[in-house]
Amino acid sequence: MLPELSEILTFLPCATPEAWVANALENQDLLLIDHANCEKKAAMNAIQLTFRYNRNFAFLNKMSRLAREEMRHFEQVIAIMEKRQITYRHLSASRYASNLHKLIRDGQKERLVDILIIGAFIEARSCERFARIAPELDKELCKFYSSLLKSEARHYQDYLALARQLTCVSMLNERINTLGSLEREIIESPDHEFRFHSGPVAP
Repeated sequence: MLPELSEILTFLPCATPEAWVANALENQDLLLIDHANCEKKAAMNAIQLTFRYNRNFAFLNKMSRLAREEMRHFEQVIAIMEKRQITYRHLSASRYASNLHKLIRDGQKERLVDILIIGAFIEARSCERFARIAPELDKELCKFYSSLLKSEARHYQDYLALARQLTCVSMLNERINTLGSLEREIIESPDHEFRFHSGPVAP
């Protein structure tokens, strides 16, 4: 196990339910389509942050590199989809990110801290799910998803490190616990449709 993955499993409030893994294996086309969407959204979010918070050069460089890497992952996913003749179509977004964003506080610094912590949760959960399903997939997808673990873990660490620079340890931990409680609720509660960050689909 990657040392970074061990850290991520400690950071996340719960493991992905086995029912979600079963959903993923039964809906591999949807898994790839929504994975592509997630990579594109992650790149877009990083770019948007460079417009909103543009006074810190280290921050700008970090977000710029992250956006490029997310778009490279997007290209890799759609290449697999094209090879498998999977049509890239619109999918409704899962409730995962939107529900977490409902807890974002007012105030420029507070808002940025919460956005960064949510970014850390998204990347950590993605990494955990890649690791969980990779061994269950065919050789090509197993190799691809395994190859993403280090970058997703690094993105998680980058988001958390940036948040740590903006607030004290006690406040950071308080926000992680608050957002983590909701993250667990989303991941463990039933969903009406399968998505990469959904909970298990209700029977």
